[in-house]
Amino acid sequence: MLLLTVPYAEKDQAKALGARWNPAKRRWYVPDGVATAGFEKWVADAGASASPTSSGRVDSYQGKTVVGANYVALGHDCNPFEPCAQCGAALLLTPWETARQHLVQVVARL
Repeated sequence: MLLLTVPYAEKDQAKALGARWNPAKRRWYVPDGVATAGFEKWVADAGASASPTSSGRVDSYQGKTVVGANYVALGHDCNPFEPCAQCGAALLLTPWETARQHLVQVVARL
């Protein structure tokens, strides 16, 4: 599966080429088995915003990156409340990790 950054105005073009919408990730993607030749203009943008060190998310309606103070992009789907070897380093020293630690303390007191 290849994730894409498709502006809303271009969604019909991407769909005509075989792209599908992933509601969980709120992103367009190229399913396995579909040729990726026509998707180059959307792949370059997706690679920049999908990196684990990215500081924004893609607003699917505007097709632009939205930056938030507490947003941390992860390279894979995991539960951020459970320890993860892959994304633990990316979350360390972020507001998200501070909030998670606070919630763990609150739950421990219950």
